[in-house]
Order: sequence, then structure tokens, then C-alpha cells
Amino acid sequence: MARIVTLTMNPALDIATSIERIAPERKLRCDAPRYDPGGGGINVARVAHALGVDALAVFPAGGAAGELIGHLLLQEGVGYSAIPIEGFTRESLNVAERASGQQYRFILPGPEIGSRDQQHCLDALEAAATDADYVVASGSLPRGVAEDFYARVGEMAKRLGKRLVLDTSGPALRHAGTGVHLLKPSLGELEGLLGHPIQGEREEEQAARGLIEQGRCEIAIVSLGARGALLADKEGVKRLPALQVAARTAVGAGDSMLAGVLAGLVRGLGLGDAVRLGIAAGAAALLAAGTQLCRAEDVERLYRASAGAG
Repeated sequence: MARIVTLTMNPALDIATSIERIAPERKLRCDAPRYDPGGGGINVARVAHALGVDALAVFPAGGAAGELIGHLLLQEGVGYSAIPIEGFTRESLNVAERASGQQYRFILPGPEIGSRDQQHCLDALEAAATDADYVVASGSLPRGVAEDFYARVGEMAKRLGKRLVLDTSGPALRHAGTGVHLLKPSLGELEGLLGHPIQGEREEEQAARGLIEQGRCEIAIVSLGARGALLADKEGVKRLPALQVAARTAVGAGDSMLAGVLAGLVRGLGLGDAVRLGIAAGAAALLAAGTQLCRAEDVERLYRASAGAG
């Protein structure tokens, strides 16, 4: 039984490589690539699984890239339900330039997904979520999917009596409705939702509190990057500090953080400690190279260090 079931409507085959220097109008011969299954919900399922929590990823899949994502998940031991579609699953390319230490990320557009395939995804999610503790909807929406799609996911979760966790941005976030148990926006995503900049800690806390007061969610975790996170619920707003690590990449840090939070809650940790585990997972993701996600041993080490510091 999967304790966490995730939905990724716009998955990606992540490809990571490196090169000495990037230059225009030349053949750039890269190093051997690394392939990883990617997309918000898929990343959450992978990290949750790495942290010892049974998770299952639901996603539409088309073409060779979609097939390879399933193969890679199988290699990791992560359960999944891939819904065949006519389009081709997108690919993303992460190129590290060794000379400068900079990373270049190229994200291709996702396929257009029709109404019938959308319903197939919802049906698969509902079937998988029957015995789950959390239903996670994460990532962007592909072409053809209405902006209120996550509101439909919320209605399904409510009908099943499941707790919906949402991590998205832009119109998909604005039209997500009010059936969300836990919402995890970044500060930039929260500014996009409100339609104006947020300046200073007081406004940050007011904005986080407003998510609860407006009924958008029961719990809000606002990631603040190097400044940690804000935790807001009916009890109030609390700041949790970041963990300082030597960052190599920011790929997957937000997804790792969310997976850590949920893994902590499934383990029976209190909400504050679960968020600290999430912060440790996000920090551990910064230590990885390319499109790799966090390692469980790094997460546990950083979590123990943060508990000792507290």
C-alpha cells in the first residue's frame, strides 16, 4: 500500500551532462549523459521512497522518453502508474560548464493532453489513492489542461477523504480552489498568487497567514531558499532556519523538501519536526550533481545536525 500517491501531469525525462565550455555556433561534445525520471510529483515519490516511505507516482507517458521514465523508476524500486498518451513526454537538459561552474537548463515544452487522457489520469489517481495517506499534485500543467485542473483533483481527494498536498505555480495555483490540506509555494510563487511583491519578514508572515485565513489550505509551508521556510497553520506562523551547505545545484530541492515533510508526517513526526526533515532533504538535494536528487544518508545526517543545533 502506497502511503503517498503523486500526480505529475507534465513529467520530464531529465538529462544531465557537462562540458568544458559552452560556445555558440560550434559542435559541443558533451560528457556521457545521466538520465533521471523528473517532474514534481515523480521527484516527490522518488525522494519519499529513498526515505523509506512507500510511494507511487501517477503520470501520463508517451513515446520513448515516457517509456524510459517508467524503466528508470522500476530500477529505483518506485511504484508507478503510467497512463499512455498520444503525445511525446518532454525532455529537459541540464548542462554544467566546468570552466565557470555555471549550469544551463533547457526545458522543452510538454505534449498537449486531451480531455480523455486527462480523465484517464484522474481515474488512475483515484484508484491508486484509495488507501493512501496523502495525495500529492505537483508541477506545471501541460498544454491542453485547464487552469482549474488541480481543483478537480481537490474535489476527488475530498470525495475520497484524502489529504491533498499541492505544489504548483502561476494560473494552476490561482485556480486550485480551496480543498488543499497542505500548500507549499516558494516566496516567488506566493508573490505570483497575490499579484504583488512581498517585502520584509512581516509581509511574508502576513501572506502565509492569509493563505490559512482565506481557506486556501490548512497548512502552508513557504520555502524561502537560503533563509529557510515559513510554517503557517491555524496555530500561527513559525520560522524555521535553513541548513548551510555547499550547494552544487538547486535542481529538485523544492520537491525534495516536500517529500521530506511528507515522509516525516508519515513517520509520525510532529509538523514542526516534519518541516525540519523537509528542510534537511532540500539541503541534501543541493549537494547532488546534475539532475540527481538527495541521498537518504545526507538527509538523515543533516536532520540530526539540525535537531542537535536546536
